Amino acid sequence: MSEFDVIKGFAFDMDGVLADTARFHTIAWRKIADEVGTTWTKELEEGLKGIDRMGSLALIISAGRHDDEYDQSAREALAEKKNTNYRELISTLTPADILPGMQQFLDELKAANYQLSVASASKNAPFIIERLGLADYFEAVVDPASVAAGKPDPAIFAAAAKVLNLEPEQVIGLEDSAAGIQSINGAGEISVGIGNANVLAEADVNFDKTADVTLNAIKVALDSK
Repeated sequence: MSEFDVIKGFAFDMDGVLADTARFHTIAWRKIADEVGTTWTKELEEGLKGIDRMGSLALIISAGRHDDEYDQSAREALAEKKNTNYRELISTLTPADILPGMQQFLDELKAANYQLSVASASKNAPFIIERLGLADYFEAVVDPASVAAGKPDPAIFAAAAKVLNLEPEQVIGLEDSAAGIQSINGAGEISVGIGNANVLAEADVNFDKTADVTLNAIKVALDSK
């Protein structure tokens, strides 16, 4: 029996996998960076991928060497401001914003009776899934506030298997960030990376883009390992 044959479920990251909400995060975080006086760079933007809200804010503040200027209450206010900006932006999402190939892939998985969950660092994941018209595909959306630590810690992907009543080795996780791939691997699941193969070098299987992801392509890649 191959690795693929024992799979019964799939756990999806959201940003960069199901929809390109990352651009909205970038717009909202860049406003916060400007407010605290941190210069926005591509490296900083890349470093925020897959990281939760308070963790992202800490990175932005540290990047500008402003750590001593913001206590916990000030940080919480900034995080809330970012979230307000972000929610305004994501309220414009529609099913047309689902990334190429993902609707078809979800249809394929449901037709084959796989169980699906969402393992996103975003507390807004349920709202986004609703806006995209995908809520009926998923048995569960893991609440990132319910896990002990964010990505790259394995907790959220471990929870994504648990909510489906599956063992880790029965689940494939899909991610577009290095932190997310570490989380999947740490949870003992099979990792599928979508994006730059150098950045996602630790993934068990790599695809350049979402449109390349199909059930058969994953099976072929795993069977040829």
